[in-house]
Amino acid sequence: MIQYTKYRKIYFLISGVLILTSIIALVVFGLKTGIDFTGGSILEIEYKEERPSNSEIREKLAELDLGSFYLQPTREQGVILRMKDIPEDIHEEILLKIGKNEGKIEERRFESIGPAIGEELKGKTKIVIGLALLSIVIYIALAFRRIQRPLRSWQYGIASIVSLFHDVLIILGVFAVLGKFYGVEISIPVITALLAVLGYSINNTVVVFDRIRENLFRRGGSFEEVVDESLNQTLTRQINTSLTTLFVVGAIFFFGGATLKYFALVLILGIIAGTYSSFFLSSPLLVAWLKWRQKS
Repeated sequence: MIQYTKYRKIYFLISGVLILTSIIALVVFGLKTGIDFTGGSILEIEYKEERPSNSEIREKLAELDLGSFYLQPTREQGVILRMKDIPEDIHEEILLKIGKNEGKIEERRFESIGPAIGEELKGKTKIVIGLALLSIVIYIALAFRRIQRPLRSWQYGIASIVSLFHDVLIILGVFAVLGKFYGVEISIPVITALLAVLGYSINNTVVVFDRIRENLFRRGGSFEEVVDESLNQTLTRQINTSLTTLFVVGAIFFFGGATLKYFALVLILGIIAGTYSSFFLSSPLLVAWLKWRQKS
């Protein structure tokens, strides 16, 4: 049996370096938010004939100073463009570029999202994430309430939250760097993927914690031995599950188009970080917590 927890200080050092690097990137670069949060314009059109590909539409609009914008296919022949706030003359130029004069398109709507709406969206996003984290702690505390020795059930919840912060901070750090050097923005799809990462990561952690609980009831030995045995028993399952998911998400990242590119990237980073933290951070953290309590 491999004694994984024996090397917990190395795991903590690796995680500490990653977290510190992410925090520095967030402080120095910040996050580049998209129009969902800062405000902008939304244009929805309907093609009367076959809808061009996203790349073809982007080529036609390349001459205009639109900055970073999103193309989202809708229905069979519709397209939604999300971009920075634009004046009416640029609006008309966009329509001309994509075929208004030829009668190829029909404009469904054109509207602006004000900064006030973006601020409200930021506030709601923070509330949703906060409620999700609180719900996770409560769920784990209730699910593991029968465990009272050597650690309380709420301590499992705290360890899982530390792992979640680890995963989210690493993702945000990467996006801070991408936003600074490549103009990648935080949008609603990115936030949605972050929430999915929270669920995926906590699922991996609960699988390990559940095996620890079973082994605590089933066998004797020290808590550290029980954790090592549980990690050995769940390692193969963790790797197989993560690889299977990564194959699908990787396909979306490489072949899903620009709309889903960064949504998939968040999931890829989250799966990798979540697999690492659920195995090498959350469980060793329980052992370290117990060791510290016994010394104090």
